[in-house]
Amino acid sequence: MQNPALNPSIQLIQTETGYSAYDATTDKIHDLNPTASLIVELCDGTRSVEEICALLAPMLPPDSAEGLKQWIDEGVAAGLLIPGGNPGNAHRELSADELRKISKRLRYKEKEQLAYLCAQQATQLAPNDPENWYELASVAEMVGTRDETRAAYEKYVELKPEDQEVRHILIALRGEPAPPRMSNIALQQMYADFSTSFDENLVKELDYKGPTQVRELIAPLLGDRKDLAVLDLGCGTGLAGVEFKPLAARLVGVDISQEMIEMARARNLYDRLEVSEITDWLARCTERYELVLACDCLIYFGDLRQVALPVAKLMCPPGPAQRKSIFAFTLEKSDVYPHRLLDSGRYAHHADHVREVAAEAGLSVARLEEQFLRSEYGKPLTGLFVALEN
Repeated sequence: MQNPALNPSIQLIQTETGYSAYDATTDKIHDLNPTASLIVELCDGTRSVEEICALLAPMLPPDSAEGLKQWIDEGVAAGLLIPGGNPGNAHRELSADELRKISKRLRYKEKEQLAYLCAQQATQLAPNDPENWYELASVAEMVGTRDETRAAYEKYVELKPEDQEVRHILIALRGEPAPPRMSNIALQQMYADFSTSFDENLVKELDYKGPTQVRELIAPLLGDRKDLAVLDLGCGTGLAGVEFKPLAARLVGVDISQEMIEMARARNLYDRLEVSEITDWLARCTERYELVLACDCLIYFGDLRQVALPVAKLMCPPGPAQRKSIFAFTLEKSDVYPHRLLDSGRYAHHADHVREVAAEAGLSVARLEEQFLRSEYGKPLTGLFVALEN
């Protein structure tokens, strides 16, 4: 065999026991023990297989040369090494930018521990780059190291103090009293960044089917009713609009994010779309609706009275045959009463809080069910699916 060398597409990530070799072209990872890591370092294109075996012989058991040669052959077959490589293909240290980019790719491939190592190394190489600390905080949250998540976000906001979303998340991580809801600025910032990838991330990667589940939840309540006046609060890119347009004579969407509204507008489903914080919009609204939706929207509010009380005032009174108006929404479930701010920056709610708020709003709980809401870090997240009637 010609002198073996590290494949140029391979990036070596230092671990506690040696290296993990990441192939950026195939997303394949080779975990290398200390001996394998040393072999890879020696495979720099300047040495023959025999020379590599001779260098390693004093450190290994007798008669290990054949095993070394076999490992190198297997490394070539696996794409880790290439025969006849140029000396320039030797292992080099990765930059902080490279490590951060690899960390992002690895966490989306559910290789969180390796992503965590990359993010840590990136902050060590470039501690004044806020994006490195943001990546470390993101991965630290995934692997469950809450103290390091907080510390990394603290460092991030020192370097980028204008980030209101992270400031909101730090309220939970510091154990400070939760605000009534996420601020307008934090929400606008979050969804300006998230709008173009929202559907891809939420639906395909997180298996979110909230609007479909809500429609199934309220189908027995609606029966054969159509031509409804429908209000979609926190409409986002229009996922609920897709589901409920067939039932709507009039479909109105409201969202705080201009970017998300433009995505919804492109679907050509809504009769009217407005950019507004929803409690401000509800306070100004003089129209009546038979169906009000809030899919994955109330997770940014603590006390649900902020939304439920004004919604109840704009629901149409019961019509012929006692047809009632419906307020249907999703929440993240909390075992802590009445609600709590999560480390994600979202709020989770207890079912008893839902019942109390419904009663205060003069609404009855027609449906309140626990179901899968979406995935979070590869694990199922339980939601509350609620339908209130007047």
